Amino acid sequence: MTPPTPPAPPASPHALDAHLRIDRAAFRLDLPLTAAPGEVLALLGPNGAGKSTALRALAGLLPLTAGHLRLDSTTLEDPATGLHTPAESRPVGVVFQDYLLFPHLSALDNVAFGLRCRGADKKTSRTEARPWLERMGLAEYAESKPRALSGGQAQRVALARALAVRPRLLLLDEPLAALDARTRLEVRAQLRRHLAEFEAVAVLVTHDPLDAMVLADRLVVIEDGQVVQSGTPSEISRHPRTDYIARLVGLNLYQGTAEGRTVTLPDGEQLFTTEELTGAAFVAFPPSAVVLHRTRPESSARNVWQLEVGGLDLHGDQVRADLTGPLPLAADLTPAAVAELDLAPGTKVWASVKAAQTHAYPA
Repeated sequence: MTPPTPPAPPASPHALDAHLRIDRAAFRLDLPLTAAPGEVLALLGPNGAGKSTALRALAGLLPLTAGHLRLDSTTLEDPATGLHTPAESRPVGVVFQDYLLFPHLSALDNVAFGLRCRGADKKTSRTEARPWLERMGLAEYAESKPRALSGGQAQRVALARALAVRPRLLLLDEPLAALDARTRLEVRAQLRRHLAEFEAVAVLVTHDPLDAMVLADRLVVIEDGQVVQSGTPSEISRHPRTDYIARLVGLNLYQGTAEGRTVTLPDGEQLFTTEELTGAAFVAFPPSAVVLHRTRPESSARNVWQLEVGGLDLHGDQVRADLTGPLPLAADLTPAAVAELDLAPGTKVWASVKAAQTHAYPA
């Protein structure tokens, strides 16, 4: 009797299913990465963390040492079997930081270029490219050369070029970094709208936490080639797990041992919170929760330290004070408060934080 055929394994719910392993002389990227259809991932991390390496691997520009890369259940790369789909054969679109438009081609022909590479003739590619320029609000610039475009317009042409080939994976490499602040705000809003309409997977690499928080559904934070935290923007911003992430989302972060509502840090300093925990814990609070005084305060705040001003920097419409001492921290003040307290590098101050303004969670 012929044994029954075993059922086929269930299809992956992920449009992107990858484990990117790349070994170099002094660096290893070991990055599992999955995304559902329509999901926008942002890769964040300090310089040298492996973000650009990951993007190059996804694009097919850098072969994997081990692991795999599957897109829509199709394997594009598997070092164990020797499979490596070249970059030009992958259903991938890329938007670069510096646009990389062809200077001798019009905006329309730049958008049509990818379609020509996929085999369309000149007339067909231009016909299919024109609606993408219209969607970007650039119909009137169809025949303009890149030198006649503003930075924001050039970046929208680059996005149209990437989307025109209908990629199943869209890679965005610092797409807003070259724009000035005002243009960045406008293009970010437009990019968010286009990504919301994109039914495939998008992966964004950025150093700007605001870009990541606004554009991405999920953040993947990489340090030293490894994932240190992954989650929605709200999860990451509320529960940072490394100093880098805390700085990224603008929080003071400490790790220690909790007993009840007290968290003792490794050097013996204590932080008082309103949450009750036992064991390894993080404590976080925003710089805006810190109140500075020239003399020891007589307030109800239980967290009080004498510190020294290490530096003062403009931070938006606030002044960010970096304080050194038993508990190094950052505090945000108005320029008027800085003047009233007569703060300068080297000034001795008292800092207080109410327990209710701290947030403790398991490490």
